[in-house]
Amino acid sequence: MEVRVFIIGMGLIGGSLALSIKSAHPNTTMIGYDINQDELKMAKKLGVVDEIAEKIAIGARNADFIFIAAPVNETEAIMMELSEIPLKTNVIITDTGSTKGKIVSSAACLREKNITFIGGHPMAGSHKSGVFAAKSILFENAFYLLTPTEDVQETHIESLKRLLGGTKAKFLLISAEEHDYLTGVISHLPHLIAASIVHQAEKSSRSQELVSRLAAGGFRDITRIASSSPQMWRDILLHNKTVMIDLLEEWKNEMDAVQNMLVHENSQAIFDYFHIAKQFRDLLPSKEKGAIPAFYDLFVDIPDYPGVISEITGFLAKENISITNIRIIETREEVYGILVISFQSESDRQLGIECIRKYSNFDITVGP
Repeated sequence: MEVRVFIIGMGLIGGSLALSIKSAHPNTTMIGYDINQDELKMAKKLGVVDEIAEKIAIGARNADFIFIAAPVNETEAIMMELSEIPLKTNVIITDTGSTKGKIVSSAACLREKNITFIGGHPMAGSHKSGVFAAKSILFENAFYLLTPTEDVQETHIESLKRLLGGTKAKFLLISAEEHDYLTGVISHLPHLIAASIVHQAEKSSRSQELVSRLAAGGFRDITRIASSSPQMWRDILLHNKTVMIDLLEEWKNEMDAVQNMLVHENSQAIFDYFHIAKQFRDLLPSKEKGAIPAFYDLFVDIPDYPGVISEITGFLAKENISITNIRIIETREEVYGILVISFQSESDRQLGIECIRKYSNFDITVGP
């Protein structure tokens, strides 16, 4: 029997879902919709979808599964629109948003029409956007959180998981409230803190011009996530407002405690603070995918002579190893500079290490 999957939003997430579903269910008909017509046409041209829908109503009407891969604010409006469309009796609707409480609550308009909605959040991403960056392995080994309400039938949850088998993700079923707290702690708060650190550096740079120059290395790396979409993070924080207010209060208390250690010059407490943090951080899984996209970097000490960078990229090209970014973070007056090469995955980075060692004797350090 033909299964029709309709994906609303042909960006990185929507496109990658389409590819991963198709990889496990090649007979599935994939229909795509996006307000950006260029993105939609590109999805069809790349074979990400089989058909394109000019309107949501056209794509949704005969779909067995509907994925809303849109920003959280738009998701609410799309669910309302779907509730007014005559859909298939057993259609399953899900989303991919980074917040769940408000979205699951807004899905009441669907539940009132006996339409099954299962909140979803694939915890994977990339530093690139758009359907052109979509790939079927994006969610491999990532956590895929599902937040069904109590009225959702177990058979519907299993049907959605089977359809998503090609993602090779790790499914976890939790409540919407638990989801928003967990993502608040491990994703939303870190993004906000990174932005605040950058704000502090920007203000300091107004009176001390060396701030910008010295921040080009490690500072830039630890605040990478502050470069994320301002519109997306505005919407996420407002959707998760209650959790974020509580977490910010806890963060202020944490910083007050650190300030108190410094005021009283409590050296043991300061040591313990960093020691406990190091212990917990070192025990975190290094191979798992989490809420924040991982960075797979290599730091290469290179001699300062013409053509050395193209020499290294030539080594990688010879072995067909893809890179996502390359830059120099430190230039010294002596012999060496530090070249940072970013890869798409841990396996690509390992291939990069082997390749560079095969063709050169440059010193290599793996990024954190």
